[in-house]
Amino acid sequence: MQPGDRVRVERGDVTNEGVLLPSTTRDHLVVKLDGGYNVGVDRDEVDDGADAGGGEASEITFDDDLPTVSLISTGGTIASTVDYRTGAVTAQFDAEDVLRAVPDLAGRANYRGRVVANILSENMEPSIWRELAEAVAEEVAAGADGVVVMHGTDTMQYSASALSFMLDSPVPVVFTGSQRSADRPSSDNVMNAVCAVEAAKADHAETLVCMHASPSDDACALHRGTRVRKNHTSRRDAFETVGARSLGVIDYEAAAEAGAEGDAADAAIEWNREPLPRGSEASEGDGDAEAGLAPDLDGDVELAKFTPGMDPAAWDYLDGKDGVVIEGTGLGHVHTDLVPRIAELVEDGTVVAMTSQCLDGRVCDRVYDTGRDLLDAGVVEAGDTLPGTAKVKLMWALANLSDPAEAMARDLAGELTEESQPWR
Repeated sequence: MQPGDRVRVERGDVTNEGVLLPSTTRDHLVVKLDGGYNVGVDRDEVDDGADAGGGEASEITFDDDLPTVSLISTGGTIASTVDYRTGAVTAQFDAEDVLRAVPDLAGRANYRGRVVANILSENMEPSIWRELAEAVAEEVAAGADGVVVMHGTDTMQYSASALSFMLDSPVPVVFTGSQRSADRPSSDNVMNAVCAVEAAKADHAETLVCMHASPSDDACALHRGTRVRKNHTSRRDAFETVGARSLGVIDYEAAAEAGAEGDAADAAIEWNREPLPRGSEASEGDGDAEAGLAPDLDGDVELAKFTPGMDPAAWDYLDGKDGVVIEGTGLGHVHTDLVPRIAELVEDGTVVAMTSQCLDGRVCDRVYDTGRDLLDAGVVEAGDTLPGTAKVKLMWALANLSDPAEAMARDLAGELTEESQPWR
């Protein structure tokens, strides 16, 4: 029994459930209740035989009638608790710990747990993306009907983009996390985890991000991995699909009931657009399905942001890079004085792609003189691809395609739409 474990303490006719907190004495237990209050319990008052230490663990049993979902942990707030040494949130749970922390997952699927990393997401690196993609491919080959990746929210959009390009999966790959750690009463970890598992069981083969659709505990939005962005630092509904509605919405109450009653997960999902179909072999869960895997990345790619008044020398670090994604203003512009600098990069063999700092809309460098000069300098328009996604895409394209510059101007994994249209 460790601080941070979920426990149930029975004493007489009183039962307390919550998260175990540190105690200043060996004679007492301190439990943070689900309502947010703390209760102190004399150990001598605890009934003999009651579970006062191990917590209420989810039973991980195999049921032939249930699909198999692989839970892959990379750390992050959904797999975190308070480090009582520092008072800060720290990532320290593996996949089985998450099952114990979220008993609501029991009975929804057969689970396999796997830890790829145990980090806060600001420490995510491209080398871990490769390990993660390989782990997902192995889980699919072993018969997983769906994969849930537990990930920190700060860089989740980058990792979801990376796997969208690196994997051609016949089954759902669903990223989820939480904005608030499991020991907080306002934590979103239970709802996000439940909805992510149900989304991983559903009839599609998308790489998705599954997070709260609103501040309330009513629904989770399902975002395509290459079109999602974290737009708020702390709100539970921080993630949004840019330029369109989310790919779908999963009703939490319906998802909870579907899982508890063994109903199809699709009944809880309302798709706003048609998702990619699930592979026929994978839907049988017989271990014969395989995910296409192209995990190589070119790490010599930078994302450069233009701002008014910047010193052109600030871009000297871009010399010799294999690829550069520029986050320009408006339709995709930089100061005129930077155009010759960009032309030099292209002449030296660097692929330079242009994106926009605007949240909606697409790059078009054919409207103004500066844009036409950028095209003459060899800049490739990346359409409405999000800047972070464009960086990940160029890393992948340089390592896997014969003409990465050409690829930046066309859609590979749902990251670039043919035309931008009003949707609100």
